[in-house]
Formats: sequence, structure tokens, C-alpha cells
Amino acid sequence: MSEILVVGSVGYDSISTPSGHKDGIIGGSANYFSLGASKYSKVNVVGVVGDDYKDADKELLTSRGIDLKGLQQMPGETFKWSGKYENDMNEAITLETHLNVFEKFNPIIPESYRDSKYVFLANIDPVLQKEVLTQVNNPKLTGLDTMNFWIQSKKEDLVSMIKSVDVLLINEGEARELTGKYNGIAAIKDLLALGPKAVVMKRGEYGFVLYCENKYFILPAFPIDNVVDPTGAGDTFAGGFFGYLSKIDDELGFEHYKQACVHGCLLASFTVQDFGIQPLLDLSWTDLEKRQSEYRSVIQ
Repeated sequence: MSEILVVGSVGYDSISTPSGHKDGIIGGSANYFSLGASKYSKVNVVGVVGDDYKDADKELLTSRGIDLKGLQQMPGETFKWSGKYENDMNEAITLETHLNVFEKFNPIIPESYRDSKYVFLANIDPVLQKEVLTQVNNPKLTGLDTMNFWIQSKKEDLVSMIKSVDVLLINEGEARELTGKYNGIAAIKDLLALGPKAVVMKRGEYGFVLYCENKYFILPAFPIDNVVDPTGAGDTFAGGFFGYLSKIDDELGFEHYKQACVHGCLLASFTVQDFGIQPLLDLSWTDLEKRQSEYRSVIQ
């Protein structure tokens, strides 16, 4: 079985949306990604938590076949994020971010992870993302995500990282900010010109744009009439994307990336239907296949 390595944040979120409020629920990019990708393959997680991270929350992940040998535990508090969504459910309003032990995170890849064929560098400092790549052995596919903070504070390092990976996954606002191009199509072309083989621009309820091999693939999101909490949808998309590709034995190309986007889009559609990671815990392969069939009827 091909293994997927993810390096990212592991933490607790407090979230308010028009549907309600949840305090101190499991969050972080690595958690959302790994729960999505684990539907397809074994996932190896590298991250850091404080001594307040509950054993029950670790067991919840390991019970899904997620390997936590690379999860460091340090004295102090776990990364915490607090945010809210108002009318625009595509845009999170950050209320508080407490990096805590994540501020001094130094990703060390365990020896047993270094041959992982699929490597996803979730939203962390691009300097640390580059450090991770030096610790893995000839992966088949590498990809990264980022955020406005790194675009504003470490743009040069981020651009260097984008040149070093196969796939860039980025949301529309970040693509505009990074390239200075308001038009999404112009922005995605500039991003591909930096060096990756494919760029996926995530557009929330409006779906995604894939640009690869000078070809586009554009689809809407699966229609959800009651979006409860969009937190983690982008990381879940990445989990489905990498999860699908981890099952492909052939050399990867445009057609594979297209199908990976569909799987990512569908997984993300479940995430937004309840708070936190709960929808991913309840999700069965039968649910995913049913939604895939429904989605094809929407887009055909």
C-alpha cells in the first residue's frame, strides 16, 4: 500500500457560525487532511501537540488507521484557533490564534516515514516545508498548501517552495494575493509558470479550477443547502485529492488529477455539513460512492 505523509498543524478550534458554536473541538490541517486521506491509504502524520492534547483524541485518529509516530508532544499548550463565519460562509473571520507549542515546531520525519511515496505539506512555514523535503526519499508526488500569512511574511521562501513541488493547492484569494492578478484564470497560469506540474485553485461553494498540461478542468462544488461549518474543507479536499492519487500505479497526468479533484470536492462537501471533523468520522465508503453518483448527475 502506498503511504501518504502529511506535515501540518494539529490543534483545537473554537468556531461560531450561523448554525451555532463549538468550543475546543479537534482541528488543524493535518487532522482534516489525514481523516480524508485515510479513506484511501495509510496516512503518516508529523506535527506537534502540547501536554493538554487528549489521549482520547489521539486514539480517535489511530482507530482510523492514522499513524501518529511522528506526532511530537512538548510541554505547554496545543495550537488553538478561534474563528467565526457570518453571512459569507466562504470567508473565515479569525478571532484568535494561539500558536503555543506550534511556534517552535521543528518537523522531524521518523525513519519509517521517509519512504512515503506521497507527501503533502500542509499550511506551515515554507522554510519548514523545505526542510521536510530534505528528509524524504524520492517521493512520487509532493504538494503544498499555504495561507495569506506566509504570502505576506515569507513570499520569497514560499515561491521557492512552489518551484520544488508537483502540485500547489491554493484558494482563490491566496492565488490573487500571491500573483497580483485579480482574474483567477490569469493567476493560476502564473502559478503554474513557477514550476509545479499542476495547480488546483479551491473556490469554496463555487468548486475548483485545475490547470495542468496547459489544460483546464473546472467544476462547481456539490450543492449543499445547509453549510454548517466550512472549517477544514480545503484540507479535506487535499486529503481526498492525495488519497485518490495514492491508489494510482501509473505515471500521474491530467486525467488522474481531474478525478482526484472530484474526490477532493466530494469529501469536502461532507465536511461542511457539521462542526469540525465529525462528518469525516461518520463517513462510510458507501456514502462517498452515493454522493459521487449524485454529483455526476449534477455536472452532466
